[in-house]
Amino acid sequence: MTNKTLTLTDNQTGKTAELDLLEGTHGPGCISLKNIYKDTGYFTYDPGYSMTGSCKSGITFINGEEGILLHRGYPIDQLAEKSSYLEVCYLLLYGELPDKTQFDHFSDTIKMHTMVHENIRDFISGFRYDAHPMAMLVGTVGALSSFYHDSLDINDPKHREISAHRLIAKLPTIASYCYRHHRGLPFMYPDNNLSYVENFLQLMFAVPAQSYQQNPVAAKALEVMLILHADHEQNASTSTVRLAGSSGANPFASIAAGVASLWGPAHGGANEAVINMLEAIEQSGETIETTIARAKDKNDPFRLMGFGHRVYKNFDPRAKIIAKLCHELLDELDGDQPLFKLARELEEATLADEYFQERRLYPNVDFYSGIILRALDIPMNMFTVMFAMARTVGWISHWSEMHSDPEYRIGRPRQIYTGHAKRDYPG
Repeated sequence: MTNKTLTLTDNQTGKTAELDLLEGTHGPGCISLKNIYKDTGYFTYDPGYSMTGSCKSGITFINGEEGILLHRGYPIDQLAEKSSYLEVCYLLLYGELPDKTQFDHFSDTIKMHTMVHENIRDFISGFRYDAHPMAMLVGTVGALSSFYHDSLDINDPKHREISAHRLIAKLPTIASYCYRHHRGLPFMYPDNNLSYVENFLQLMFAVPAQSYQQNPVAAKALEVMLILHADHEQNASTSTVRLAGSSGANPFASIAAGVASLWGPAHGGANEAVINMLEAIEQSGETIETTIARAKDKNDPFRLMGFGHRVYKNFDPRAKIIAKLCHELLDELDGDQPLFKLARELEEATLADEYFQERRLYPNVDFYSGIILRALDIPMNMFTVMFAMARTVGWISHWSEMHSDPEYRIGRPRQIYTGHAKRDYPG
């Protein structure tokens, strides 16, 4: 922080406001607007809040211009290479990497919470057989507060911690039950002898009649996928969790709000859009050259999905990691090769094309994540559920951080009213 100030003056009224200039550890400076309305009678207008800092956070830092993503100061590529997902969960929650004793205790705690109340299984079974898995996930996460109401005091740090552990542990179980109900498969119980990712794969794909054989390549791919999606600063769903939580809503209700926000196709549905695009290209019989030409044509409504990013103006740092993983996985699993071959050709063509290079329209994490999930036999209607499962730790970390912040207050954006002026009722 600095002691610099900026003076804002209204030339008509002569009112002034002294605005503090703030600086974080990394990133651009910030103008504090806390006093502007009180001193001048004006407020600011920022559609989408893209120029507004809503909080102070020590969890994740993004530099979109340079393609940097840090979790608690650690670069995402180092975490993806050296960490497990549970270790990253510990890092996001507590601020430091765990030593062996801390990690073993944390891992054991998570395993102790993987089971869900039997009535939750009944609750999920109550949805229509063809309900969308995200619809089931939103409802079930919100309903957790009715099952685990013993630790809902948001002002008690221990209660917040217990709720965080429960959410991280139970989301894979709940996600798998949403999938299995949709498919008409029997629910499986967690196996605490397995790792976090192995347990999820078994919950998803095992059947009671025979033993499930783990594929280490698939488990590794999913592990890295979860790490890459664990948190991404103040995006739409994370901001939603903070806004819902700012009212004092319990953690399960707050996370359910985040799940609902993630469900939007502009946020969590991008990887599904990539697969739809690839399938449409394959079915049309178009060549890569024709597809690229259409993408460049401003008069053609066709757009390449999974290219470019609202935040990253350079290369998405997560894409570099997941691209390598994607290629290794496809070579190992020998999956739906026509579609994956098309994806590789499209990737190579865009990376070599000056049009995309000049505009920095590189493949982002969603381009590759959809292909990986497809290779793992995860259906498209589960893609956003997988995203939510990974992002839960980021959401609950931000929720917990907010409740530890002495400056936090209920969110209440302003508006510019453009309706009718005051008028009398006729007659």
